[in-house]
Amino acid sequence: MTSPATSPVALPDTTLAPASTPVPAPGPADRRRWLALAVVMTAAFMDLVDVTIVNIAIPSIERDLSASFGSIQWITAGYALAFAAGLITGGRLGDIYGRKRLFLLGITGFTLASALCGFAVNPEMLVASRLLQGAMAALMVPQVLAIIHVTFPAHERGKVFGMFGAIVGLGAVSGPLLGALLTQWNLFGLEWRPIFLINLPVGIAGVILGRRFITESKAPKALRLDVVGVVLVTGALLMLIYPLTRGRELGWPLWGHLCMAGSLLVFAAFVAYEKVKTRKDGSPLVELSLFKVKSFAAGIAVQLTFGVSLGIFFLVWTLYMQIGLGWSPLHAGLTGLPFSLAVSTAAGLSVQKLVPRFGRKVLQTGALTMTAGVLIYLWEAGRYGADISTWQMVPPLVVMGLGMGLIVAPLTDAVLSDVPREHSGSASGLINTVQQMGTALGLGLVSVVFFGVVDDRGATTPDAVATAFTDGFQNALWWVGAVLVGIFLLMFALPRRRGAGVH
Repeated sequence: MTSPATSPVALPDTTLAPASTPVPAPGPADRRRWLALAVVMTAAFMDLVDVTIVNIAIPSIERDLSASFGSIQWITAGYALAFAAGLITGGRLGDIYGRKRLFLLGITGFTLASALCGFAVNPEMLVASRLLQGAMAALMVPQVLAIIHVTFPAHERGKVFGMFGAIVGLGAVSGPLLGALLTQWNLFGLEWRPIFLINLPVGIAGVILGRRFITESKAPKALRLDVVGVVLVTGALLMLIYPLTRGRELGWPLWGHLCMAGSLLVFAAFVAYEKVKTRKDGSPLVELSLFKVKSFAAGIAVQLTFGVSLGIFFLVWTLYMQIGLGWSPLHAGLTGLPFSLAVSTAAGLSVQKLVPRFGRKVLQTGALTMTAGVLIYLWEAGRYGADISTWQMVPPLVVMGLGMGLIVAPLTDAVLSDVPREHSGSASGLINTVQQMGTALGLGLVSVVFFGVVDDRGATTPDAVATAFTDGFQNALWWVGAVLVGIFLLMFALPRRRGAGVH
């Protein structure tokens, strides 16, 4: 589940597997299925664009609402956190009460939350609206593939999922450019607000058409809800991330350190409760037995740390270009386009050609390639300082994008490779949840790895601000590079080749 150029971390968010095995697909006689497909794909596209479109407008939001940098972090981290907390539960609610019903509820709430974001009068209202938007996306997104699965017969699904992949790729590329254009044009004097308000006509159309064309379905044997588990894991994440984002502004008070330490105890309580829940009714939020599969446990660690690195990089990169270097939103958005294209190109190549032949080595090559791109960027930022140009940024961005493409597309398959088929739904949901948690954690760490450096410089003049933001950007890149090296080492625990499990 976040960038002027793209947030490919969001790409898997729209490809959630259903939480449990769907009912058999109806026959091809239902011609309305293609209209239903258009509706759910549009919703998935809207969610992905909404993630990638926001970061490009962050500096404009910061100026217009006089928002603190802590609030800016929560505008992005709050969405990721609410999304992560509700993903698995959203899938189960669809299985129990009906995927069409939950999809319509989710898209209605998402549209309403988008309106509240667009009309926010202060940072607090915007943060609260983004939390609501993330929660509603968690109800909407898990239903997308489940609806596709029960709507189309087996022989049509390959074509449908190919179309779905194209929509996801289009969203990753078009979101940042659309956000840059809407912010730059300043439509009706609304500045950044159209990036949210554009969801209103799309969402309203989705509700009307979804009610008419989507067929209702439920899982034959849906798992029960684990509300206590959701509360515990969400509380633990809040206890960890909130002090990280607010601590710098408040002078790192004692309660913040105690809160972060206490989050470990709440996580431990969550694990203990999940064991009890498993023995009681067999429907925990997290299937802990999955972690006995070494490749899955390592893959979850990779997803978490990968999310952390992306959460740090994309927010810092946005602030560096627009506030530090003084670039316009459109300038920043166009600068990120080569990165998006490189990700899309390498992703397709890795799945179709490279992974079947080289297996795990493709993922590890991706981690090393991303690290190389980070090091090139570090060298250029230090050499050219505030005078760095778009063309000088292109080489490191392309290298980083190629590396990311080699990771994001095949990673889920590698993580699920040795997972028993009966746990595929739980494992898929957990992968996406953990990645969003990592993103939220990375966004929280921006206070430490970036704003801490900027504050130390005490910059007041434009030249000093440019220098301070360049120094902060370089410091953040060192952190991202270190995390990527850790990811490379963790990948040794992934299967060398595809296993016999889920693909």
